[in-house]
Amino acid sequence: MIKIPYEQVLDKIKSNSELGTEDIEAKIKQKMDQLSGLISKEGAAHIIANELGVQLYDQFSGRLQIKNILPGLRDVEVLGKITQKYEVKEFKVGERAGKMGSFVIGDETGTIRAVMWGDIAEKLNELKKDDVVKITAAYSRENNGYKELHMNERSELEINPDGETVEVKIVEEKQERKKINELKQGDNVEVLGTIVDMFDPKFFEMCSECNKRAKNEGKCELHPESPITYSYVLNAFLDDGTDNIRIVMFKEQVEAFLSQNNEGMLKIKENPESFSEMKQNLLGSIVKLGGKAVNNQMFDRLEFIANKVDLTPDPKEEIKKMEENAI
Repeated sequence: MIKIPYEQVLDKIKSNSELGTEDIEAKIKQKMDQLSGLISKEGAAHIIANELGVQLYDQFSGRLQIKNILPGLRDVEVLGKITQKYEVKEFKVGERAGKMGSFVIGDETGTIRAVMWGDIAEKLNELKKDDVVKITAAYSRENNGYKELHMNERSELEINPDGETVEVKIVEEKQERKKINELKQGDNVEVLGTIVDMFDPKFFEMCSECNKRAKNEGKCELHPESPITYSYVLNAFLDDGTDNIRIVMFKEQVEAFLSQNNEGMLKIKENPESFSEMKQNLLGSIVKLGGKAVNNQMFDRLEFIANKVDLTPDPKEEIKKMEENAI
């Protein structure tokens, strides 16, 4: 089933009608009220688009821009530049075993995760950041609220095709604000709260060549002669008065949270006692975090993986949001 995100439907109506955002949302609310709550906000938006003669489904074949890739499409072709690359993993589910790998590509309209299954996953070893790739015969799906592009034995991946260039624009996702006690698995939202506990950062070795975890006695299995660098993870607890939740932050988010660069983090690694003062300064502070609520299966608990860190939320903006929520 092909799904169009609510914000994208809103943008389509706005760009193909003379209505502003407030007018469109008012019509959507009115439609929901008319149907006595029997329809979702997304469904009401589709009805309004249809009533206004706005075509939501433009192009389902040929090369697509990333913003036009919707869950449920087949035979997708897309051109993008690699912004992140992950390692190939082996899996076994019952009698089924295989390999999978993934990377993130971007173009001037946004970014998307591409997942490779089976033998094509081996091509991941040929890829590096900033390579331009052309993907054909892929299919799209939704995973925890995110669009993904999947490749199997039918799909093709061409690396740095002749004459093709891509400009990448990182599109900021609008994140809904939620209270901690409202969070559910897969929510991609914003939370605001007080840091009530923190744990020492944990460091792990990475290969400077392929950026993979160095698990072989501090050496990369593929590049044993390459220098080792370090990445890190930090856990904290956030409380907003409704509940508290464990926050998980990785490299870039850790640096933003502690106001450190990589050099500063390595000093903490060599002198862990220096972290105590940073911890005391952050405990009790109010922070705004963007990210995703995920279920930690090992401990059977909901956690929040942060991808945005704001140590100085704007008081005026926060008061405005409180007033809007109170209405």
